[in-house]
Amino acid sequence: MSSPGLVVVGAGLAGVAACESARREGYTEPITLLGAESYLPYDRPPLSKELLLGEAAPTIPALRERDRFEELDIDVWTDAPALGLDTQSRIVTTGRGDLPYRHLVIACGASSRELPGTAGVSGIHTLRTYADAEAIWKRLQSPARVVVIGAGFIGAEVASAARSYGHPVTIVEAAPAPLTRSLGVEGGALCAELHARNGTELVLGVGVAEVMTDTSGQAVRAIRLTDGRTLDADLVVVGIGAVPSTEWLADSEIALNSIDGGIECDATLAVLTNSGDPIEGIWAGGDVAHWPNALFDRRMRLEHWASASEQGALAARNAVAVSPAHTYTAVPYFWSDWYGTRLQFVGTSHADELLVQHRVDKTGGTVVLYRSGTRLTGVLTIGRPDLIMKYRRFVVQADSWCAGVDFGADRCR
Repeated sequence: MSSPGLVVVGAGLAGVAACESARREGYTEPITLLGAESYLPYDRPPLSKELLLGEAAPTIPALRERDRFEELDIDVWTDAPALGLDTQSRIVTTGRGDLPYRHLVIACGASSRELPGTAGVSGIHTLRTYADAEAIWKRLQSPARVVVIGAGFIGAEVASAARSYGHPVTIVEAAPAPLTRSLGVEGGALCAELHARNGTELVLGVGVAEVMTDTSGQAVRAIRLTDGRTLDADLVVVGIGAVPSTEWLADSEIALNSIDGGIECDATLAVLTNSGDPIEGIWAGGDVAHWPNALFDRRMRLEHWASASEQGALAARNAVAVSPAHTYTAVPYFWSDWYGTRLQFVGTSHADELLVQHRVDKTGGTVVLYRSGTRLTGVLTIGRPDLIMKYRRFVVQADSWCAGVDFGADRCR
C-alpha cells in the first residue's frame, strides 16, 4: 500500500489544478491523481466545440503532457475509478486497490444524464468524454437526420456542429425557451433566434415520450414526443444535464445535496458531514462542490471551466498549507460558441429585471443585463467577446445597476 500523502480523486481540470497547486505550495509528500478513464487528463470544452468540426478524426486534447506529471512527481492512476471512502481509516477504495491518504481532494466531476431505457441503442449518445465525441464525430461524417434532446450549451454546440455539415437538425426542449435556468426566459429567447437564423428547428415545451427503434430493436429510428409528433432520427444526442459523480460516497459520512447529490462544502471548500461539521483532511472542488458564495449570498454548484480550475487549486492549497484556509468567492463565468458566434455570461441570472441592449456600433451584437435590487448581477453578451470582462467589474460592485446600464448605452438602442 502506498505511503499516505495527497490523493486527488478526478483527473479533470479541477483535479490537475489541485495537484499543481499543492506543488506550488511547496508540498513534498506523494501526490496521487485518480482517473476513471484510460487516458491521461484531457480538456473537455473542445469535445463539443472544435473537435466535432475537424476534418480528421478527433485527437485527445491533453491538459498536460506526461512529462509535466513526471516533472511534478505526480503519480497518475488511470482506469482507477473511486469505489468507496473510509474517512475514519483515511482510505479511498479504487478499481486498482485501496489507497491511503493524509489529505484528500474530491474533484470527480459529473456524469451525463441519459434517457431512460436507451442503454445499448445504437445512434443515441451523450457527450461528456473523448469516446463520446469520437463516436458523434464519426456519425456526422455521413448524411444524418440529427435530433438533439435538450437546448443547453452541449446540445446547442452539437446542433451548431451538425449544421456545419449541412445535416438537418431539430432540438427538443421541455422548457419554453433554451437555457432558461442559466439565462432566464428572455435571454433564452435570444438564443432561440440564433438557432432559427442558422436553420436549426426548435421544438419547445415538449418532452420525449418514446425512442423508436428499427425492427432489430438495436438502432434508433425516430423520437416520439409527448405532443404526439414523431421526429425521424439517425443520430440522437442527449444533452439534458449532468449529475455529480458521487455514488461512491453514498455510504460515507459526507453530506450530499438532497437534490443533485453534489458534495456540501463550507466557504473554504472543506467537505461537511450531515451535521454540518468539516471532515478533517477532505476538500472538494469543481462540478461536485456546493459552497456558499458570499459575493451573491447564495449556495452554488458550478459546472464551468474557470471555476473548476480555481476551486481545484484552492481546495488543494487549503488541504496542504499550514496557514489558515482561504474562502472561495467567485463571479461565475462561462462561454459557448454557436454557428460562429460566441455567447458569454458573467454573474448570475437570478434577477428582478432583464434589459436587452442591441449594439449599434460597428461591431454590433447584443448585451443582456440582469438586475437584482440596485445591483447588476449578471451580463450575457452575444457576438461581443470584447465586452464581457468590461462588464464584470460592475457585477462585483454594490449599487451597480445604473452604472452598468449607462456603460455603452450611447452605442445601444
